[in-house]
Amino acid sequence: MRKPILSSSRPFIVSMLILLAFAPVAAHAQAAPDRAVVGTNVKNYANAVLAIMSYTAVPDVTTSSLSINSGATGNPGFGQTQLGGGFTLSRSFPLYLEGTVAYSRYDPTFIATDGTQQRPVPAKWNTASTTIGIGWDIPITNELRLRPILNGMIGRVASDLRVAQTVFNHVASTNLQFLEDGALNAYGLGGSLMLDLEHYREHYEIDVELRATDIYLRSFGSSSEAVQGSATAQQFSLWARWRAPTGFAALDRPVRYVLETAYSHYFGDSAGVLGFNDLTSLGVGLELDSSKYPVVITRTRAMVRYVFGHNVHGVSFGLAVSF
Repeated sequence: MRKPILSSSRPFIVSMLILLAFAPVAAHAQAAPDRAVVGTNVKNYANAVLAIMSYTAVPDVTTSSLSINSGATGNPGFGQTQLGGGFTLSRSFPLYLEGTVAYSRYDPTFIATDGTQQRPVPAKWNTASTTIGIGWDIPITNELRLRPILNGMIGRVASDLRVAQTVFNHVASTNLQFLEDGALNAYGLGGSLMLDLEHYREHYEIDVELRATDIYLRSFGSSSEAVQGSATAQQFSLWARWRAPTGFAALDRPVRYVLETAYSHYFGDSAGVLGFNDLTSLGVGLELDSSKYPVVITRTRAMVRYVFGHNVHGVSFGLAVSF
């Protein structure tokens, strides 16, 4: 995601974030025929899953890992973890590469009926996805670069529901067919435009990034013809970091303190799907420099972040290493 002092260095970032949501994820009820899923149809949830998958399409400290649960209201639970990084090869050959892998779990509950009985059908949808990006740094000044990026994503959603041996087992519904061990694949294509500022001085370092992203997601290869979905991931984000020596030393190098802030605003199908349209992060941490020693890792940062949005707040712990 973020680059260290030398553009040829390669950062690898892991961030863990737990959020508690007080606002439920909205679900709109619809009428349904007999022997079907009522309350909503599975296609709408397929669209919702792809919209949620869009949060993993962009490296973002505010959504590196999310855990949202409104069990008291009966709304679906959601959890997501993302691992990613990015780097520029060198200033002489400024090819930019980035990538993320992500896992999420979405737990909606459907209501099945055979015309005479109704019964809740809890589903467990597991999503795995990976996103890659290829870009090129266009220098504007010695410290400011414009970076267009081409993004591609591939993912898979699978249901691990085991429908009990009840009257609902013989329901001839393509919706229920998908819920019972169904799966769909998804791909995404789009791009990003980033403005990257690196202002480095002897006693402090400032990094600022502005990024706009637009990626279209589409399902394919579903085990049920009734379950096809699409979503658009549109996001604007701002990230800034300040690093400076603390006055202490470790590993024969100065120990730096780190101040960080990030803001992400979601558009398109990403907006509101988890109950918020934007997230803000404020972080503080320490950085150790091990570049004096013959080890692969040159820098290690530990960060604590406070993340908040509309009816959402939480605390995160982040760990980053630079190679």
